[in-house]
Amino acid sequence: MTQLTSATPKAPTARPPKRQSSAALRRRSTNVTLAVALVDEAKALGVNLSQAAEAGVVDAVARKRAEVWLAENRDALESSNAFVEAHGLPLAQYRNF
Repeated sequence: MTQLTSATPKAPTARPPKRQSSAALRRRSTNVTLAVALVDEAKALGVNLSQAAEAGVVDAVARKRAEVWLAENRDALESSNAFVEAHGLPLAQYRNF
């Protein structure tokens, strides 16, 4: 029996859109505080700190959005799971697998 899960979904891999609007291309300068050893190692390895920080923020935002969505929809997921548990899948008779 297939059920919807309320487990925390994995955040999608951050991928930039194919075409970005001019607003998406704008940048805002900001300050961040990082461990000295981490910054030194990143520079030694040629890691672009701005790009790495942006990728991390994109990932954190995606995870938080998923968490918020799950919290907002938890009742609906539980209701759907209870229905399936009690009645089975609505179109199960038409499944070929």
